[in-house]
Amino acid sequence: MKQLFASAALPVLAFSALTTSACGHAGSPAYQSEAPIAAAPRPGNAPAAESYSDARKSSPAPASASARSEGASADAALEPAPAPKDDRPGLGTEWGETRQSRVSSAPFERADGDRPLTTTSFFYNDESGVRAALGGGFWDRRTDGVSTARGAVTVRVVDDSGSPLPTFSAGGRSYVMGNDGQRYSIRIENQTGARFEAVATVDGLDVIDGQPGAFEKRGYLVQPWSTVEIDGFRRSEQEVAAFRFGRVRDSYAAKRGSDRNVGVIGVAVFQERGSSYPWTGRELRRRDAADAFPGRFAPAP
Repeated sequence: MKQLFASAALPVLAFSALTTSACGHAGSPAYQSEAPIAAAPRPGNAPAAESYSDARKSSPAPASASARSEGASADAALEPAPAPKDDRPGLGTEWGETRQSRVSSAPFERADGDRPLTTTSFFYNDESGVRAALGGGFWDRRTDGVSTARGAVTVRVVDDSGSPLPTFSAGGRSYVMGNDGQRYSIRIENQTGARFEAVATVDGLDVIDGQPGAFEKRGYLVQPWSTVEIDGFRRSEQEVAAFRFGRVRDSYAAKRGSDRNVGVIGVAVFQERGSSYPWTGRELRRRDAADAFPGRFAPAP
């Protein structure tokens, strides 16, 4: 399988645990740049009634009044909820234009079930919103994305040219600044020789099925020493609806029924069972307990 890079347009998804690998481990579809791939859930994670075809359904598109009047269509399948009475300021993420992004599935067994190795989040807004959140004292604390899992994985929010959006850090949070109408992608870089599964959400919604995000959902397979870019909500195995900043009331989340979590992007990273990635919980505890001066007193002759 080809590795995913910023220039690649084919993501890989991990699908339902009902797909079984040759060695007998359960595998679910994963998403990746070449073809996004998500790890397979542990046996028993998927509902008993779920089928392989069900697990591969795309995110439902928000409907518009004109689309409904013209008849059934892919984007009119979902009846939108009424827009919030108050027009909230700042940015949300809209269901953007259709973009080609083919995916395939591959087996992946998580090392620790529904518990991720690490999680990362970005709080995004327009300039006035980011300034209000940061306050004057933190405006110069600019970063180039977030390095997590002890440097194993780097996550960035990038524009349509591939350049990282202005990102700032304060109080343990990362803030991304965007503009109304701007398209963006989530870039995940694996800087190790191990595979990881990345489950991503935008405005609290899973980028694959458009439902509320949860750790047990499948994600994108990030191959060793490779980069995956997630550039939209998945419509099918061939296409996504681009991430575009817009008004909160026009966001995909608001049209799905709630704008409660608008303004945050999340990525949960899962380690593969049997992976050679060295930073296990036991090793991290040993590192944290290391003593720079273990010899307090002189030994007897």
